[in-house]
Amino acid sequence: MLRDDEMTPALAQKQADLNAGDAPLDRRFSIAPMMDRTDRHDRYFLRQISPSALLYTEMVTTGAILHGDTERFLKFDPAEHPVALQLGGSDPDDLARCTEIAAERGYDEVNLNVGCPSDRVQNAQFGACLMNHPELVASCIERMSGAVDVPVTVKTRIGVDDRDSWEDFRGFVETVAATGCSVFIIHARKAWLQGLSPKQNREIPPLSYETVYRLKQEYPELNVSINGGITEAPAVADHLEHVDGVMIGRAAYENPWLLAEIEEAVLGGAPAASREAALEAYVQYIERELTRDVPLYAMARHALGLFQGQRGARAWRRHISENGPRRGAGSEVLRDAAAYIQEPA
Repeated sequence: MLRDDEMTPALAQKQADLNAGDAPLDRRFSIAPMMDRTDRHDRYFLRQISPSALLYTEMVTTGAILHGDTERFLKFDPAEHPVALQLGGSDPDDLARCTEIAAERGYDEVNLNVGCPSDRVQNAQFGACLMNHPELVASCIERMSGAVDVPVTVKTRIGVDDRDSWEDFRGFVETVAATGCSVFIIHARKAWLQGLSPKQNREIPPLSYETVYRLKQEYPELNVSINGGITEAPAVADHLEHVDGVMIGRAAYENPWLLAEIEEAVLGGAPAASREAALEAYVQYIERELTRDVPLYAMARHALGLFQGQRGARAWRRHISENGPRRGAGSEVLRDAAAYIQEPA
């Protein structure tokens, strides 16, 4: 964890507020759970850029927590707050126990995945296929919420396969909301459980922002965030005219400095002073983690997009990609790569 004198003033104040219990979760802007992307290292890196974004873990299955390496899957740095754990599962008892474990470890929210369409998830009968079973989702949320005091939320799609009418979607939300769940993060596409890969399911089903807007209009008591196809700060501001929050996924991973634009222009916060400042903070973290035998590239890969759009960005990425995976590679790989950047960030 960064010491107080290592943090930016905005990040230090945010951490102090959270420690004092005075800061409710700001849901206006969040980073989506992304497999093989939003691990603890990536979340720490993104936090150096944006003090305000609500960060989500990769989806973690209940089996991994209950029967696997719990420390590996749930470890996070206190500087990541506010941070939410996304769970994958469909057994109410298992989900309730994992939610308890997450709360004990200090997560600020637990989110149930009802949107992932991958074959692996379908075979385990959770993710997007749960949209076909709203009563089961309600049972899961009820058990999870009853186990902890932290918020329990749902991330879902607007439909699945041929169950994609407004009536289907509204019925799903009403059934789950009847448990007391008030926070819904909506990927504004339906999911096809057969015939499309997870990547295609993020791109081919058409976006319907209007469906998400309508949900907020008809159920103003719900906190509704929108997700899908959002890649620029002005679009975040536009969506916030209609819903409570905006979640961005791969655009934020591919261009992390987008978070700084959103932090300043939309949220009114103070982002990192520059890309170089964010990188220096992350390098200090990397150096600490290297002493714990974390391989360099497991951390450095998350910063590949930091200088997107800058002169020298391609050489920056190439140097890290070629030298980062080498045995014994250290933080000098990033410092050397930064020399390729030819203009100030």
